[in-house]
Amino acid sequence: MNSIQEQLKQQFTQALVSALGSEFSAIDPMVVPASNPRFGDYQCNIALPLAKQLKQKPREIAQQILDNLNISEICETPEIAGPGFINLTLKPSYLETQLSAIQTDPRLGTEKVKEPQRVIVDFSSPNIAKEMHVGHLRSTIIGDCIARILEFRGHDVLRLNHVGDWGTQFGMLIAYLQEAYPDALTTADALDIGDLVSFYKQAKQRFDEDKEFKETARQEVVELQAGDKKSRHAWQLICDQSRREFQIVYDLLDIELTERGESFYNPFLQKVVEDLDKQSVLEESEGAQCVFLEGFTNRSGDPLPLIVQKSDGGYNYATTDLAALRYRIQKDEATRIIYVTDAGQANHFTQVFQVARKADWIPENVELVHVPFGFVQGEDGKKFKTRSGETVRLRDLLDEAINRVYQELEQRIKEEGREETEAFKNCVAKEIGIGSVKYADLSQNRTSDYIFSYDKMLSLQGNTAPYLLYAYVRIQGICRKGEINLEQLDANAKILLKEEQELVLAKQLLKLSEILTEVERELLPNRLCEYLFELSQKFNQFFEKCPVLKSEEPVRTSRLILCDLTAKTLKLGLSLLGISVLERM
Repeated sequence: MNSIQEQLKQQFTQALVSALGSEFSAIDPMVVPASNPRFGDYQCNIALPLAKQLKQKPREIAQQILDNLNISEICETPEIAGPGFINLTLKPSYLETQLSAIQTDPRLGTEKVKEPQRVIVDFSSPNIAKEMHVGHLRSTIIGDCIARILEFRGHDVLRLNHVGDWGTQFGMLIAYLQEAYPDALTTADALDIGDLVSFYKQAKQRFDEDKEFKETARQEVVELQAGDKKSRHAWQLICDQSRREFQIVYDLLDIELTERGESFYNPFLQKVVEDLDKQSVLEESEGAQCVFLEGFTNRSGDPLPLIVQKSDGGYNYATTDLAALRYRIQKDEATRIIYVTDAGQANHFTQVFQVARKADWIPENVELVHVPFGFVQGEDGKKFKTRSGETVRLRDLLDEAINRVYQELEQRIKEEGREETEAFKNCVAKEIGIGSVKYADLSQNRTSDYIFSYDKMLSLQGNTAPYLLYAYVRIQGICRKGEINLEQLDANAKILLKEEQELVLAKQLLKLSEILTEVERELLPNRLCEYLFELSQKFNQFFEKCPVLKSEEPVRTSRLILCDLTAKTLKLGLSLLGISVLERM
């Protein structure tokens, strides 16, 4: 079923053609949600921009459109307001029909796209031999949410984890471990992951300070890249250990990914340089092979190159990203490639995309998208760190959220005189804790920095996961109290919208398809969060003003259906955010 907005657009397009001619069939009729509920539910603004083209007054054009418009089943009589806005108010009877149509639909009336794309979402991307930390939080959560929504819309999505598993850091680490802890290079899990990270830091410090060690590390890189058996075995052990640690976090967050690290593209790097050279795109600068791009200069105003092959013949991130881009287009056949990284990498991707276009590697049907996000800050407004100044481990952050919920839950159970099993408490603590961390992130405009606060994200008040989860739980409580199975409601029962709060809730329920289409296009998950928060608010207002169980039939069943549709919409919407609902809290 098309969204209400889409249905209205189709009717206005037909009216434009009937009133003004077939040449207006491709014009966007500019049907948008009303800017103020006092003016109705939707408004059509096309008359104003057409005025100059047609040399007519906007109100006259609006009237011509209305004379040819057939929306009597959808809306009350449209009104022309101001200089030529057409205000539209949905009919209760139309809303009742629409709600009845989606009542038994598992997709709640949201259609799949007519032309599915092959989409790649590149997200998370931690580095081997390092632990996932708070810096990986946003990429992992935002990327997963975008992938879920695109999958739900019907696209063929490949979720890629472009882990840092290659390059100089491995030569550095292997060289250091040969001296400090050689068993780690021959025996699986000889070191704890935390110790491996410590050795990595020590290796980096040695690399920066000791020229002889630096040369040894570089030689290790050469042997690794050449396929030396000992080097490859050591590298594999380190990678496998890191992957297992990453998977613990991914399982906790319910994240699915296909790993395809930097090493995967190693065989294709030389071909990238050769093909750029054939296209006459490369220039040599201080022994390095570079591409100079428009709009990129250093502080002195001199052109700033993108290096694709270093003076020593080695490759870098840009080379790998160019190889990955070509593989994703040529082999994966992706037509939309989405990179979810922090905003600090915006210039890097702009340069990589420009080089690929300059080399004529990007077909017209392929869209490249960088999805940037801001930083996670502590309550002091600075980068989120531990008290000792260390970067916060992601696993510690999630465990802390779960522990806080558990403690609050135990206190509440005690105060209410309830008895609950340990399994119940652990389940609720995990779902609310993880859900709260995810929602706190996704509910922000991703382009902004945001302050991480356990107190705010775990609150039952405001735009939080607990507030939304409680709205769902409240509906389940109604069913338990009335001994009602919502799945057994009469599918033919009539929905009756008489009270203002019923109408407001009905209109919000029917906006889901519009919202998901918008998120699919703009890749802004906070729009879905705002929708679900408003839905929860409007349901609570409906619940306060409109008795459900105490109402007489047929109103009682009608209101139960509204409760059921609200619960289903919350459950579906939260699942697209990667958050599970609870029957009780």
